[in-house]
Amino acid sequence: MIETLAVIPARYASTRLPGKPLVKLCGKELVLWVWEGVRRSASVDRFIVATDCEAIADLVEKAGGEAMLTPPELPTGNDRVAYAADRVPSRFVLNVQGDDPMVVPEMIDPMVEALRRDPEVTLAVLAKRIDRPDEAERDSIVKMTFDENRRALYFSRSLIPFSKDPKTVRFKHIGPYAWRREALFEFASRPRTPLEKSENLEMLRVLEKGGVIRCIETDVDTIEIDTPEDVVRFERNYC
Repeated sequence: MIETLAVIPARYASTRLPGKPLVKLCGKELVLWVWEGVRRSASVDRFIVATDCEAIADLVEKAGGEAMLTPPELPTGNDRVAYAADRVPSRFVLNVQGDDPMVVPEMIDPMVEALRRDPEVTLAVLAKRIDRPDEAERDSIVKMTFDENRRALYFSRSLIPFSKDPKTVRFKHIGPYAWRREALFEFASRPRTPLEKSENLEMLRVLEKGGVIRCIETDVDTIEIDTPEDVVRFERNYC
């Protein structure tokens, strides 16, 4: 058994950006940006792209990576991650978002360390301070609150915490998830919970079932590629 497995779910179908993993950013496919970023992490022992598309699998394998074909009916990225993790025994499992071309080891290594240090932690996630007012107002940005021990209290698409003070510090969730293996399988086996359905946020299922989520502050930011406009924004800043 290895310690840490990183799985990049790369689903071909996307309503807002069809064929998203194969969309090119600065001449290179999105899925390769993600794979190349995560494989630099010293904390990860094996890297797998989990996809429902043979073209994506072929691209990854030609680049020297490992791909696993998953059933097309799997509904979410976490389901795809669980499918791969069930076939590769490990202590920890990373879900590295397949639409995050800016993932770097500085995002991954602290989450793995958090799981190593605290056996009570179910899931580790990243918390980035919100610096731009427009991000606080957008429902596509997931806001988060946590206690003094950096354990998550709540995640929301709404503005949290409420405050009329413009200096209030708020955080957003970005980047990968780092699961304890058994917690991932327990999560995947349970139905969606009421708060999860209301906010459409999977992290709330973990909290509603009594799990412990460690929030790790980071200065690293990211751009998730969900629309053609995101592609333009990324290329304008990073090509």
